[in-house]
Amino acid sequence: MKKNLLFYSAVAAFFSLIIYRILKAGKLLEQNRVVYEAKADDSFVDTLLFNLHHPLAVLLSQMVVIVAVAKLFGFICKKIGQPSVVGEMIAGILLGPSLFGMYFPGLSATLFPPASFVNLQLLSQIGLVFYMFIIGLELDLGALKNRTDQAVVISHASIIVPFTLGTGLSYFLYDRFAAEGVNFLSFALFMGVAMSITAFPVLARIVQERGIYKTPLGTMVITCAAVDDITAWCVLAAVIAIAKAGSAISAVYTLALALVYVIVMMRVIRPVLQRWLSEKGGDLTRRKIAVIFLTVVISAYTSEVIGIHALFGAFLAGIIMPAGFRQLLVNKVEDLTVVLLLPLFFAFTGLRTQISGLSDPEMYGTLFFIVLVAVAGKLLGSALAAKFVGQDWKTSLSIGALMNTRGLMELVVLNIGYDLGVLNPEIFAMMVFMALITTFMTGPLLTLIRKIFR
Repeated sequence: MKKNLLFYSAVAAFFSLIIYRILKAGKLLEQNRVVYEAKADDSFVDTLLFNLHHPLAVLLSQMVVIVAVAKLFGFICKKIGQPSVVGEMIAGILLGPSLFGMYFPGLSATLFPPASFVNLQLLSQIGLVFYMFIIGLELDLGALKNRTDQAVVISHASIIVPFTLGTGLSYFLYDRFAAEGVNFLSFALFMGVAMSITAFPVLARIVQERGIYKTPLGTMVITCAAVDDITAWCVLAAVIAIAKAGSAISAVYTLALALVYVIVMMRVIRPVLQRWLSEKGGDLTRRKIAVIFLTVVISAYTSEVIGIHALFGAFLAGIIMPAGFRQLLVNKVEDLTVVLLLPLFFAFTGLRTQISGLSDPEMYGTLFFIVLVAVAGKLLGSALAAKFVGQDWKTSLSIGALMNTRGLMELVVLNIGYDLGVLNPEIFAMMVFMALITTFMTGPLLTLIRKIFR
């Protein structure tokens, strides 16, 4: 031990002496250069304050606060029988100007300076891209083929009815709530899509938590939600193309390109991935994971360039993944995406939601009618279609209550509409509240239906 200590001390002293001589000699090189000396009033506190306002430090502090608050409210909602995603959605709104910014303006401005919104939005969009990839992975197209007869009727009724009611409602909302310069077609189509969306992952979580996942009701509603998701995202892609194109001819070109892109993904990329990933025993190596993630990013990039949004490309990338690797990929991607990145999206949505803009009593009347139309279209449309195909009233109403769950998918659609300049801040805030209300009411509605038909 003493021998090692002596050797270490000798080596450290020897090389320290060499470094000292180099630095001393290098000091002479400054004679012919202009060297800026540190100011006398520079202090550790000034440096610390500068570091605290660095964009990376601001983003990291935002992530800490957002994730902590989201998980706290998610835990509270789970305790009262609601899915945790409802609490995370509420937490995002409370962190915005509606509560945190109103009562703690100084702290809010420090934690969420407007200049930081760009970084927060980009990181939340990356989280959404991989979340849509997960949703695509969780859709089993093979299983859907065996149960599409009733499911297609119910799910398409749950889209057509609220879509029609949403476009009808837009006729009365366009003058007051459409963003400046937006034509009626784009506004009406976005309102229709926003009314007809169903949150497949939230619905699946509710079904699992209530223990009805493997019952006929659970199987039917999961299938309906899956068909609904695929259909709604295809409709949304078309609506985005129309809103972005600006003319009918451009929209046709965009949709034609989108169709070619889908065919290539399904007919070319999918079998190539199946063969390549199944090589060497089908182990999911790091090289294969790298190729899969590149496929997701390239697919998202392609759909964004075409004009149908990057999220559709990520969703399609999940759908084409071989069945044997889906659960492994979900396990690898889900925790980071759901725990860390998705709450950023909720918070960014909350920063956009201005409750103060709804202070007018007329606004609350408008919000009431929006919720009424949303529930009537989605719940009654699904329930009546389920009854028509042969389900009893208890099952039909339960399917309607579950299909009325909008959750995260609604927020995704609303943010796309807001980014495209279709929705103004007031209608955006009211639609966010509609998403919260319709998601929150799912659990109590199911309990009420069970009690009525006991």
